[in-house]
Amino acid sequence: MSLIPSFFGNGRRSNDPFVGFPFSTAGETTTVANALIEWKETPEAHLFKVDVPGLKKEEVKVEVEDGNILQISGERSKEKEEKNEKWHRVERSFGKFIRRFRLPENAKLEEVKAAMENGVLTVTVPKEEVKKPEVKAIDISG
Repeated sequence: MSLIPSFFGNGRRSNDPFVGFPFSTAGETTTVANALIEWKETPEAHLFKVDVPGLKKEEVKVEVEDGNILQISGERSKEKEEKNEKWHRVERSFGKFIRRFRLPENAKLEEVKAAMENGVLTVTVPKEEVKKPEVKAIDISG
């Protein structure tokens, strides 16, 4: 038994690297089918990489809703069990998943693209160029 369990939470570590971020996804992924995601920002875009092994692109949806919420969802079906078969171990997850992220203001929502290759969905959200503030020199009289 830990002497300070409340400091470290309930002892279980979250696999969600975005816990605590604005509009966090913590608790929004079903425990049945967890789609792990990486979100990386480059100077040109926000890149989301989602592990969806065994799914076809028709089984995954990428949507932008409410103006700036990126939603990635899908469903992994459970294999049918035949009467003469006996399972010894089942570790792969199945069921529905949904992940939601609030996109920053500089996201070009009309240019979002998605591609799937080798069980990895890549969603690219281009960024608007940051305009440097215009500096105007003021003459000092006197």
